[in-house]
Amino acid sequence: MDFILDKDILISSQGENYLTHIQLANHQLIADEPESKGGKDKGSNPYQLLLASLGSCSAITIRMYAQNKKWDVHLVDIKLNLAQVQRENEKITVIVRKISLGGNLTSEQKERLLAVAKACPVAKILTGSVEIESSLEN
Repeated sequence: MDFILDKDILISSQGENYLTHIQLANHQLIADEPESKGGKDKGSNPYQLLLASLGSCSAITIRMYAQNKKWDVHLVDIKLNLAQVQRENEKITVIVRKISLGGNLTSEQKERLLAVAKACPVAKILTGSVEIESSLEN
């Protein structure tokens, strides 16, 4: 199995209800649940972190593509949210991603950058076939 990340991400939850510490190589995050769900709202909730991953990947991919093409993009804003909808006999999750681009861009360039965002690596993972292998570790 070829891993994408150089180091494992370590998640640690101990003591304070849902407060979770996340160690990502040289960086740290905190996750929590809002008070309405029994947490203390000391960090982003898991849904927000998932959307942040997609949004940051989309923005970075757009920027990389625009830089390679030498297109004038001075702003990439992305708004994201989640919804659950009933379609036929199943409930599905829909991620709504709205992208705003600032710069001197033609409508064709903007459409190309939208296509690039749709193909960012995290979007491919989320829209592809995903398996989660879980096991207990001593």
